[in-house]
Amino acid sequence: QVQLVESGGGLVQAGGSLRLSCAASGRTFSTYAMGWFRQAPGKEREFVARINWNGGSTYYADSVKGRFTISRDNAKNTVYLQMNSLKPEDTAVYYCAAARTSSLRVYEYDYWGQGTQVTVSS
Repeated sequence: QVQLVESGGGLVQAGGSLRLSCAASGRTFSTYAMGWFRQAPGKEREFVARINWNGGSTYYADSVKGRFTISRDNAKNTVYLQMNSLKPEDTAVYYCAAARTSSLRVYEYDYWGQGTQVTVSS
């Protein structure tokens, strides 16, 4: 069982930056791949970024590539999402999730956090 708690969301102007954190409970965090997803009002939850168990492999959605960076610290049971050059279309609730294998698919993630709101004003 893995419990996930996101933090770091907020209101920022376009072009600004935020860093999201996702703190995980449990001794097995380092065995899980981790992902960030987001969901805007009226839209489906979409993949943002994922990282494998040791941080050696990452993958990004085209919409955030070059602006967002996913990382993890297994000693702290935490995964991060550094978001730079934010745009109004990045506005959404951001969720972190844990999966047994690296994946882009929502349904392959076993555990989810409660989400943190990111709002980018123009």
